[in-house]
Amino acid sequence: MREVIIADTSCFILLDKIGELHLLQKVYGEIYTTKEIADEYEKPLPDWVLVKEVQDLVRQEILCLQIDRGESSAIALALETPDCLLILDDAKARKIAYLLHLRMTGTLGVLLKAKQMGFVPSIKPLLEKIQQTNFRLSVSVLAEALIVAKEAP
Repeated sequence: MREVIIADTSCFILLDKIGELHLLQKVYGEIYTTKEIADEYEKPLPDWVLVKEVQDLVRQEILCLQIDRGESSAIALALETPDCLLILDDAKARKIAYLLHLRMTGTLGVLLKAKQMGFVPSIKPLLEKIQQTNFRLSVSVLAEALIVAKEAP
C-alpha cells in the first residue's frame, strides 16, 4: 500500500506559481487534502488530488485557535491517518505537527525528493523561481537546500 500524503495550501500555491505542480504527482502519486485547503487554493485541483473530510471537527476547531483553517484541517486529517506524510510550510503549523509527532516535509523537501528521484536535474533554478514569488525563504534555508541537493558552490 502506498504512503498517504497530505498537502497544505502553500505547497499547491507555491508549486503552481513556479509551474511545477506536476512534481507532487511524480514524486508521490495521489495526494490528499481537505475541503478547506481546496477552498483556500481557489483553483480546480488536478484529478490526482483527493479531497478527504476531517472526521473530528472539534479537534480541527481547537487547532484553529492557533493556526489557520487550512493548516488545522491538514493536521487534523493527519492525526486521523496512520503513517501519513504531511506537507506543511508554515513554521507555527510545523511546530504543532512536530509536537503531535506527525511526519512532515515542506515544499522544499518535495523539490529535493524530486531531484533525488531524477525528476529534475537541479533545484537551483526552482529556488530562483521561488524567490521571484511572495514566498519567503531565509538565506540559511536556501543554502541548506543547496547543500542537501549537492548543488552548493
